[in-house]
Amino acid sequence: MWSRGLLQMARRASTAGKQVGLLLDVDGVLVRGGSVIPAARRAFRKLVDRNNKLQFPVVFVTNAGSCRAQEKAAQLSHLLDVQVAPEQVVLSHSPLQMMSRFHDNRVLVSGQGPVVAIAHSLGFKNVVTIEDLKEQYPLLDMVEHKRFKPSSLAQQKFPRIDAIILFGEPIRWETNLQLLIDVLLTNGCPDLPYEPQPPQQLPVLACNMDLVWMAEAPSPRFGHGIFLLCLESVYRKITGLELKYEVLLGKPSLLTYQYAEHLLRQQNQNQSVSTIYAVGDNMMTDVFGANLYNRSLTCRATKTTQSRLASSGTGTKPVGFDTESAVATAECRSILVCTGVYNPDSLLLSHDVAGTVFHGHKDLVLDTELLEPRHVVTDVEAAVDLLLADL
Repeated sequence: MWSRGLLQMARRASTAGKQVGLLLDVDGVLVRGGSVIPAARRAFRKLVDRNNKLQFPVVFVTNAGSCRAQEKAAQLSHLLDVQVAPEQVVLSHSPLQMMSRFHDNRVLVSGQGPVVAIAHSLGFKNVVTIEDLKEQYPLLDMVEHKRFKPSSLAQQKFPRIDAIILFGEPIRWETNLQLLIDVLLTNGCPDLPYEPQPPQQLPVLACNMDLVWMAEAPSPRFGHGIFLLCLESVYRKITGLELKYEVLLGKPSLLTYQYAEHLLRQQNQNQSVSTIYAVGDNMMTDVFGANLYNRSLTCRATKTTQSRLASSGTGTKPVGFDTESAVATAECRSILVCTGVYNPDSLLLSHDVAGTVFHGHKDLVLDTELLEPRHVVTDVEAAVDLLLADL
């Protein structure tokens, strides 16, 4: 159920001359660790009306995934002094709500935070954690001998695991790496020895591909993308095969942007917005993802035109065309800020090396055009000024 404030926002948006939507990254754009970036508070003073209500549809799109949407919304409301509803938050795992074909599967989850509660909130009914596996099979976790406590009790047979969900970087990487490999190489039955030939790989659903992210340290910190890189390397070293993913979520995934656009439309009385402004601090996720989505919007518009021509007898209707996409967002503009991962004075994460050093996930194809932001600005306040100037 939508809050009264969001309904009022939708009514204001419906009467505005230009229908715009704003996608805001969080870490490195609005906050650094637990501290609000001063420009963020100034930006929100320009986005709200005299009643402290947002004047445009706004969705916070973050690759964080160690909490639920309602918890992140409460945190943002407190930090930014503006009412943020759970329906305005897209976490890296949020689109898993739409993957109902896995909701009845027995899934192993890896990450930190209340992973079981998060999985249940997304619709998964049968959830197993790494800690559950350790308790059931104490002989599997042998890296730190001081923690090794073999159980003398006979363990009951553990039902087979059907799929793996990687929410984010875990606390103890070595334990998670070991047990995830055990599950993958035994087809979901880690109490059995590895099979001579790797079985058909279990489905792996991974959230958050960020190689690095910006907290309060002077340099970026390892993100879940680094953990995925480790898991992929171990799997390849042992099997000689590439780890395959059923789905990759979080920016720059198209599915994440499609889900975010869906939430923008809900705030706009289920009407499309003409332009989405996507603000982020990471070229490899925020800019790459927004530009990739803009490219998909262009393709969608082309399909819409072809469909209209077909209906008038002057063209051929594309196979599998989705009529619901006929009312579509026109474009998504990427805006890169300099308060987070991207630092114009740092050679490591600059445009100069983007063509040779790609920090994106292995399953993404390097396209240097997608790494070029529409605008580069100092901070999120300058990004909001750009939006307001376009109205």
